Amino acid sequence: MTYRLIATDLDGTLLRGDHTVSARTRRALATATAAGADHIVVTGRPASRTLHIFDALDYQGLAVCGQGAQVYHAGERRLLTSVTLDRQVAALALEKIESEVGRLAVAATRDGVDGAFLVEPGYRFVAELPVTTAHERERLWEEPIGKIFLQHPTLTDDALATAAEVAVGGLVGVVMAGEGLVELLPLGLSKATGLSLAARRLGRTAATTIAFGDMPNDIPMFRWAAHGVAMAGAHPDLKAVADEVTAGNEEDGVAAVLERLYG
Repeated sequence: MTYRLIATDLDGTLLRGDHTVSARTRRALATATAAGADHIVVTGRPASRTLHIFDALDYQGLAVCGQGAQVYHAGERRLLTSVTLDRQVAALALEKIESEVGRLAVAATRDGVDGAFLVEPGYRFVAELPVTTAHERERLWEEPIGKIFLQHPTLTDDALATAAEVAVGGLVGVVMAGEGLVELLPLGLSKATGLSLAARRLGRTAATTIAFGDMPNDIPMFRWAAHGVAMAGAHPDLKAVADEVTAGNEEDGVAAVLERLYG
């Protein structure tokens, strides 16, 4: 089957550990696009934390950012759509989760292309870009936010995500997007919702989409697309719903599949 839309996650998928894309993967994507396919980035990162990567890759197309909350046009450097998390609902959800598991370290991303990344003391984060320390939790709710991040001092990410889903699954969406990245989103939001909006703008459909990812937050995208490809190091939950597993992001797993499909 010829896929007309190639949807790739960034971290752990398209990007290597040094946040670059290999020459081999660039060639494979160029071959696919020359054959008539569109490539679209679908990432959990908000646009404000992804602009430097788009610049480094000279990426000019549409991108789905913020776990589906934002459709961003990299060439025009503007947001086409943006969904925010209700701050009162977020505060209530956080209260309910902490009543079950104890005090959490929390971070939040503010809405917009230039939205700040707010981090409570104790939140563990290796920052590529500057962050803003929020010494009082009330600062998180001062402006519109896209999502919030949770960390627990002893629970694993999987255990925290499960506990959060049980506590607030009817209020907000809960996803595990990577190590130390348990996130609360607007209810019903996922990479699939953002990708479906972007695909419609490109004149593409789920039936001709191939998607690549590595974490549980990619599961809705895999279920939406005709074909889902998990990386070798992907989370077991994603591998369980994938149509195939390719090599890891350090071994050009995306390129290996595209070369097979497009020559």
